[in-house]
Amino acid sequence: MKLLEIKDLSVQYSTDDSIVRAVNNISIVINEGETLGLVGETGAGKTTTALSIIQLIPEAVGKIVSGQIIYKGRDLVKENKRGMRKVRGDKISMIFQDPMTSLNPVLTVADQIVEVILLHQKVSRAEALCKATEMLELVGISSNRINEYPHQFSGGMKQRVVIAIALACNPELLIADEPTTALDVTIQAQVIHLMDKLKEQFNTSMLMISHDLGVIAEICDRVAIMYAGEIVEYGTVKDLYENKLHPYTEGLFGSIPRLDLDVQRLNPVDGMMPDPSNLPSGCFFHPRCMHCMEKCKKQSPPTIEHAPGHWVKCWLWNNQPNVEKGGVK
Repeated sequence: MKLLEIKDLSVQYSTDDSIVRAVNNISIVINEGETLGLVGETGAGKTTTALSIIQLIPEAVGKIVSGQIIYKGRDLVKENKRGMRKVRGDKISMIFQDPMTSLNPVLTVADQIVEVILLHQKVSRAEALCKATEMLELVGISSNRINEYPHQFSGGMKQRVVIAIALACNPELLIADEPTTALDVTIQAQVIHLMDKLKEQFNTSMLMISHDLGVIAEICDRVAIMYAGEIVEYGTVKDLYENKLHPYTEGLFGSIPRLDLDVQRLNPVDGMMPDPSNLPSGCFFHPRCMHCMEKCKKQSPPTIEHAPGHWVKCWLWNNQPNVEKGGVK
C-alpha cells in the first residue's frame, strides 16, 4: 500500500541572474514498510527532493513550481504551515547529512529529544524525559549521558542522537539524507545496521539518500537513480544491480572498485554534472553519454517500463511498447 507518492514534482531556485532547475518532473512511490534508495552525484537534486517532502525548501529563493506530494491521501504541497508542523517530526522525520550541525550546541541531548516529544505528544515533561531516555538507550547510548551537550559526543554518537530524535515520535516515514557521509567506515557500518534494525522494529518506511551503492544494496528494497533533477532509472535493487539499463547507472557502477577484477583504473562517468541553471537540450545526460545519438541532443526521452516495475528514461530503450510519459506510475 502506498504511503507517499510524488507526482511530476518540479522545484526551482531563483538567483539574481538565473533560475536553477533543481528537480524536474520526478515521480516516485514509497510503500508502507519499504525502503527506497535515491542515488546520484552531488547536485542531482536528491536533498531538494527530500526537503520538498517536509516543506523545508528555503522560501526566499526556492519554490515548488508544479506537482503533488501525496501522503496518505493528503497533498503536502497544499498543506499550510500549521498543518506541516504537525506532520514534520511526527509522521515524517528527517536525519540530516551532517550530525555536527544537526544538533543545537547550547542545549543538552535530553532537551533536544524532549522538545520533539512535547511538540507532538500530549505527555508531561517527566514522561517525555522517560521516553527520551529509552530512545537514547535504543540507539546504543547510555542513559547517564542524557544531560551532556553535543560537543561531548563523537561524530558517530551525535548521529545516533539525531536518529533518536528522528524516531522519538515513531514516524511512519523516515528520510535519511546521506546519514553516514561524515562518519568513518567502521562507524558507517554500525549506523547503517542500527537504522535497519530500528526500521524493522518500528515498521517505518524510509527514503535513503546516498551516493554509496554498497549502502543502498544493503538496506533498500527499491532504487531510483537521479541525474540533473530527473529520475533516469527506477526499479528493485535486484533489477538495477543485475540489469543496469541507463548509461548513467552503468557509469555509477563502473566507478566502484571490485575485488574480483584486476584493473589498473576505474571506469567512472566522464565529464561533470550539468549546471542546473543551464541544462542541455534533449536528454540532460547526452554530453557525457558514450551512446549519444542525434535524437538525444534534441528530444528528451520518455520514461518507459522496460520490464514490470523497472523503468528507464533513455532513447536506447524506446522500442519498448509500454511507454508512460512523466515518470514512474
